[in-house]
Amino acid sequence: MTSKDIRKTFLDFFESKQHTIVPSAPIVLKDDPTLMFSNSGMTQFKDFFLGYKEPKSFRIADTQKCLRVSGKHNDLDDVGKDTYHHTMFEMLGNWSFGDYFKKEAIAWAWELLTQVYKIPKEWIYVTIFEGDSIENLNKDVEAYNFWKEHITEDRILLGNKKDNFWEMGDTGPCGPCSEIHVDIRPLNEKEKIDGKKLVNQDHPQVIEVWNLVFMEYLRKADKTLEKLPKQNVDTGMGFERLCMILQGKTSNYDTDVFMPLIAKLEQISGYKYGANSNTDVAFRVLADHVRAIAFSIADGQLPSNSGAGYVIRRILRRAVGYAFRILNMKEPLLYQLVPILNTQMGEYFLELSKQAEHIALVIKEEESSFLRTIDQGLVRMNSFIENNPTIKTIPGEIIFELYDTYGFPSDLSRIIAEEKGLSIDEEGFEVEMSKQKERSKSAGKFRTYDWVVLHEDLQEEFVGYDYLDTQVKVTRYRKIENKEGEFYQLVFQLTPFYAQSGGQVGDTGYIMNDNEKIDILNTKKENNLIVHIVKELPKYIEFPFQAVVDQARRESISQNHSATHLLHAALRKVLGNHVEQKGSYVGPDYLRFDFSHFSKMTEEEIEQVEFEINKKVMERILLNENRSVPFAKALDMGAMALFGEKYGDIVRVIKFGDSVELCGGTHVKNTQEIIICKIISESSSSAGVRRIEAITGKTALDFLKQEFNSYEQVKSLLKNEEPIKSIEKLITENEELKKQIEQLVKEKAKNEKFLWKNSIKEINGVQYIGLITELNNATVKDLIFQLKNEIENLFIVVGTKTDNKPTLSIGISDDLVKSKNLNAGAIVRELAKEIQGGGGGQPSFATAGGKNLYGLEHAIDKSIQYID
Repeated sequence: MTSKDIRKTFLDFFESKQHTIVPSAPIVLKDDPTLMFSNSGMTQFKDFFLGYKEPKSFRIADTQKCLRVSGKHNDLDDVGKDTYHHTMFEMLGNWSFGDYFKKEAIAWAWELLTQVYKIPKEWIYVTIFEGDSIENLNKDVEAYNFWKEHITEDRILLGNKKDNFWEMGDTGPCGPCSEIHVDIRPLNEKEKIDGKKLVNQDHPQVIEVWNLVFMEYLRKADKTLEKLPKQNVDTGMGFERLCMILQGKTSNYDTDVFMPLIAKLEQISGYKYGANSNTDVAFRVLADHVRAIAFSIADGQLPSNSGAGYVIRRILRRAVGYAFRILNMKEPLLYQLVPILNTQMGEYFLELSKQAEHIALVIKEEESSFLRTIDQGLVRMNSFIENNPTIKTIPGEIIFELYDTYGFPSDLSRIIAEEKGLSIDEEGFEVEMSKQKERSKSAGKFRTYDWVVLHEDLQEEFVGYDYLDTQVKVTRYRKIENKEGEFYQLVFQLTPFYAQSGGQVGDTGYIMNDNEKIDILNTKKENNLIVHIVKELPKYIEFPFQAVVDQARRESISQNHSATHLLHAALRKVLGNHVEQKGSYVGPDYLRFDFSHFSKMTEEEIEQVEFEINKKVMERILLNENRSVPFAKALDMGAMALFGEKYGDIVRVIKFGDSVELCGGTHVKNTQEIIICKIISESSSSAGVRRIEAITGKTALDFLKQEFNSYEQVKSLLKNEEPIKSIEKLITENEELKKQIEQLVKEKAKNEKFLWKNSIKEINGVQYIGLITELNNATVKDLIFQLKNEIENLFIVVGTKTDNKPTLSIGISDDLVKSKNLNAGAIVRELAKEIQGGGGGQPSFATAGGKNLYGLEHAIDKSIQYID
């Protein structure tokens, strides 16, 4: 069976068992503070397990894109080294939310594997939870008895809490599980060692393929277990491993999931897969990583220097590092795999097929950038080696600097060092890495306590579209701790506060009653709850409060959000329908809008977009809001669904004339309330993505007033009613004066050069010059290089004073560098101590800056000791 057939067969099977087939959720999570990425199939259903939401169907099946590269579930370092670990993988799953439980889950799993997929029964082993006395959990006898109906008892194995009690994290839904393992070893090996002895022993051919989790507990922050309101089933089957089994392979990478990608890599690199273990690892890394990168970009996460974007950039750079080191690829490579990936998976994952060109462009730009970074790292490393010719081991802090500053992989540093007959201080590097991890851990310190429930309330209603103040009651609260201190999260039975979502910041304001007033510092959404952040807990938390949103701030936010919609429509009108939103920020002070476009906008295009927005503002278009529209109907209305967003069956549609958007944010009632929109910048956000920042309302009016005042001041200073002509005249005159000054400096330099030559002292066969000059540093450097070419055995030290700051420049003839083992970089670092500064450079030329002008003469005098 092909991988496409295997996926379809799974979904068709569970559809025949009355399961609703749902699409994969985005791989990048935006509203879950506990996770960056979907790392398991159950992530998108967490609210159902916790009882925060009711599912549209109590039986669901899907294939979920997953990524495991950070936190507890981190497979990144193993990827490529073995045949079955991956960063991005598909998890086939079937789900029951309070419907069927262990009996049906076990029976259907057995039916699908043995009767539909035709896996021989004698290949299969299953495990069940053996119990745990510390947790006061009994052996899962129920699962054991159901398995006995299908498989012989000697193939039902007991598993400990580590293997057979599934938990997503430190807190959250959990429960005992039953794993299904398949032994695909050749018959002769099976005869030697019983397969049951190899279950959960990391044998590459006795592998877990399916995990049936019986979700019935909630792990609380205090580590205790609490029964969930309903018993649920959460199963996950590794798609790539299933393909390996059904296609008769011994490696996931040998299946048709990966081989087309590997074949393309063979064609590009000239190497053959299977010929060498090192190149095989590189092939596997590249074939795996391009999937993780492409799907993350497809879901709206661009590579960046923070958060989820940093993780994606790290994966990409790991891949480029392998291509550079092992496949000798010095040009971008990964982006060429995107069309192959699209052919393989685009039919089912439309977000890939519809954005393939954009994804390839982003990857290519990132690859090119990192290859330039590698070049910079090579220069830095070579410079260090040249400046330290006697060193045998490169210090760990230098290797860490290359890694931390340039993103230079430590194993690449090791290879380069070995080529030069050197080693690297591995232990020192690990010490620096540990320090960084501790800094990150400290910076990201976060603790969440358990909820204290005051009133059971299944649905927290948001009334903030219609009201900015209303009476509320606290239904639950909990304490949280982060690097900024202790805070509390409050949940109300209803709220006028908008929770941070969809690029729009959360509301602020306060709650008050006759006893107290508490400031609301921020509002966020977590697991379908709207949580209100406060610094102090109300003393009388059971009492009702009046909740009041900061009205002026909300109005500014709404102005910017509505302007964002008009901006999107204007960009599509001016630039074309290829423009799609790739990110946004909507705050009270300004708006930011990222969009797909492949070139810098011209001034004329920016002016036209701004004109189109303000034209809609002046047309006084009324808000057309539809709060409950079926998703399919909303698309028929012309609304665009953004890739990477998770939409429900019922959505909210916002219309301002031709602008039609799916949006849950707050908006003006009429475009005239925006007053005016002013674009203040247009720049590159990343490859193929541009960024516009703009302001509206009073902020825009204040900006324009300030600009006008500045213009009036310029006119006043120029004493002229035509400032542009005056400024053009000043620029022309300034350029002429610069030319005259440059000519004077050249003449002065000629005279200085003559004087410098006449000041030469011969010391031990070395032609020594040491002096202080008023020439600028650039001219000094030029003269030093001229003299080095004209005079043999030259050692020259020059001090300069620029803006009351001292600089030392040292030039040494190449022949002296070799014959006397002199190093300008090392010498200038020592002499710089006299001017309370530092510097460095090459063995033949180096500079240093400082802050003690009076130390220049001491530095010049001290320089003689290096040749005396």
